[in-house]
Amino acid sequence: MISQKFGRPLLAALLLSVTACAGPASHTEIKPGTTVDHLEVIGQNGSVLARTDIPRQSGWCLYWNHSVTGDGVIDCYVDDLGKMVLHRAYQPDFAAGLGHFPGRGVLTSAEGGGYWIEDIDEAVPGNAYVLRVGSLAVNHRIVTTEGDEIYLSKMAEHTRVTIRLDTGE
Repeated sequence: MISQKFGRPLLAALLLSVTACAGPASHTEIKPGTTVDHLEVIGQNGSVLARTDIPRQSGWCLYWNHSVTGDGVIDCYVDDLGKMVLHRAYQPDFAAGLGHFPGRGVLTSAEGGGYWIEDIDEAVPGNAYVLRVGSLAVNHRIVTTEGDEIYLSKMAEHTRVTIRLDTGE
């Protein structure tokens, strides 16, 4: 469940700003006194391939092109006071591996086509998940609300990586 300290409208605005990024994002300054965790991409051998700051109550989105249709898909996460939480997802259609399950978020039509599944608010066990990174055509990439971009397909094409929220605890 997303913490009510800042409320859903702020989180939705933060994640909407990430998903609206069409080109290179500009880096945003982190305010002094903000608790900062780190999003890490860990390679198969355990080495850290990428690491970026994630202020608490902000987030990031994982973008990729569907391997069959080529259409863009987005999964957006928040750092909910040190917990990685899947908050929303964009799907252009319900192609292989995509779709909405009743009781898991709220399905809404997206402006310009496709669908948003809002308010998923599902904690990721252990603050980490494994991803098999796709080809350059799939173009897996992470964009943070702070404007950082991590091009997974360029750094780890066809390999398994772990995407982990490191809270330092």
